[in-house]
Amino acid sequence: MAEGGDAATVAHEAGNAVQETPKAEPEKAAAPAEPAPPAEPAEPTVRTIVLTGHGGYDKLSVQQKPQPKAGKGEVLVRVKAAGLNFSELMVRQGLHDRMTKPPVVLGMEAAGVIEELGEDVSGLEVGQNVICLAQTGMWREIVAVPATNVFIMPEEMSYEEGAAIPLSYLTAYFMLFDFGNLRPGKSLLVHIAAGGVGWAATQLAKTVDNVTIFGTASASKHDAIKENGVDHPIDYRTRDYAEEIKNISPKGVDVVLDPLGGADTSKGLQLLRPMGKIVTYGSANMVKGENRNLMKMAKTLWQSTSVSPVSLVKTNKAIAGFQLAHLTGEIELVRSAFQDILNMYKDGKIKPRIDSVWAFEQVAEAMQQMNERRNIGKVILSPEKEPTKPAEGDAAPTSPLKKKKPSLFRRLSKRASRSKDEGEKKDEVKNAKKESPIKQEEQEKADDNKATNGHVQQTPEDEKIEDEAAENVEEKLEEGKEKAEDVIQTEEKVDEAVKEEAPTEPAAQEEKKDEAPAEEPEKIEVAVENPAETDDAKAAAADVVPDDKPVENEEKADGDASQEAN
Repeated sequence: MAEGGDAATVAHEAGNAVQETPKAEPEKAAAPAEPAPPAEPAEPTVRTIVLTGHGGYDKLSVQQKPQPKAGKGEVLVRVKAAGLNFSELMVRQGLHDRMTKPPVVLGMEAAGVIEELGEDVSGLEVGQNVICLAQTGMWREIVAVPATNVFIMPEEMSYEEGAAIPLSYLTAYFMLFDFGNLRPGKSLLVHIAAGGVGWAATQLAKTVDNVTIFGTASASKHDAIKENGVDHPIDYRTRDYAEEIKNISPKGVDVVLDPLGGADTSKGLQLLRPMGKIVTYGSANMVKGENRNLMKMAKTLWQSTSVSPVSLVKTNKAIAGFQLAHLTGEIELVRSAFQDILNMYKDGKIKPRIDSVWAFEQVAEAMQQMNERRNIGKVILSPEKEPTKPAEGDAAPTSPLKKKKPSLFRRLSKRASRSKDEGEKKDEVKNAKKESPIKQEEQEKADDNKATNGHVQQTPEDEKIEDEAAENVEEKLEEGKEKAEDVIQTEEKVDEAVKEEAPTEPAAQEEKKDEAPAEEPEKIEVAVENPAETDDAKAAAADVVPDDKPVENEEKADGDASQEAN
């Protein structure tokens, strides 16, 4: 019974196993047939220039960021060109008062095509060419901009011109016509006349009759700024612009546009005529080199003018400050001024000058173009332009990111060493020069005694000099004979070895040339002092001055940090 029960149990379990097996197979086969969940569409991205931190050019990089969306009252614009301004250089270095903590997208002006309209937007259409203004964020392929900050471009205007106009021309417009109250017959000083704002201010000032314009720029840019309307270009690197202006106009000027700050603000205030105005709109003197220079900042602030209302009353002068970024709440004022500017463009009274156009990937080179004061007009960034390599010998380096300026201590040490070497050379030349007349006088006495055939009584000293001179002559004759024999032997060997080669006479002459300098070291050593070496030594000695000490020469050199900006 037990065995039979066990057998029945085994058979029953085996039957159940057989019945259950087919059920498991359909389950395995059905699993792959289930449809996979639909994949979410990838969020669109756009190429964006991002400032990753404050510092040098390496703090800028092109990254893929989510594409903005047009919100209520906004317009989505595909950027064709974006403007680069000096304020962005200062933001990168951490000097601008309108700074946002990195990472951040810079850019305040652009031109492009409307791709989408947000809710409650009227007066604009998809496909229109427009100019855009914003606090920041315009260095993207696609941007979302409030419709109130969008202006329709004139048909004849290029995208590059559209991106070059807003900040430069609006800044110049408000300074000249609102603060400056520029009227016919007045005079004007424009610093950085070859930069974006300087170029715009010159053209806008010329829309007023009989205005005299003084403009500062390096000498290589004078032809360009004169063609643009500057009456008196001044090379700030070689001349004191204040003295030059006073020589032409002893009473000074009526309006000064000052983007420099520091000592130049004081000079500008002194240049004003009674009822004159100076408008400050920057501190370009703080910018020196690729990275922030704390000593330069301190020096500029230390040299800044502190003016009391009483002194202004006594001199009948005015000081004003302007920055377009702080007019965000005055959109109607800005729109009215910009419409006047666009009308002037349509009438042919103004036209921006484009210095260069750079790909997004070359934003570092574009900034360096401006930072090193090489631009004439506006520097533009384009998301559609392919990066290009500079031609061989081009002034713009291809990789300005890794260059590091030596420390102040190392530079001063190097200058001191150079000054010491030059000083030693100078002393050697002077000593040789002192000895030279003595030897020459002794030789002249010996020659005179020989010429008189003994008619002039010789002193023991004269006889000694004569004997030494004769011995020198005999030694040189012996050396000459030996050299002549060497030359003859060389010629014979050459004739025997190479009969068909060039004549032996040039070879002999060449050998004489090679050996000749060995006979004249004394003459070279006692030669007349080299003025170039002396001047270099003086310059090197004078150069051992800390870079940050306010000396006159440095003031002119520091003009590089001001006069070629924007």
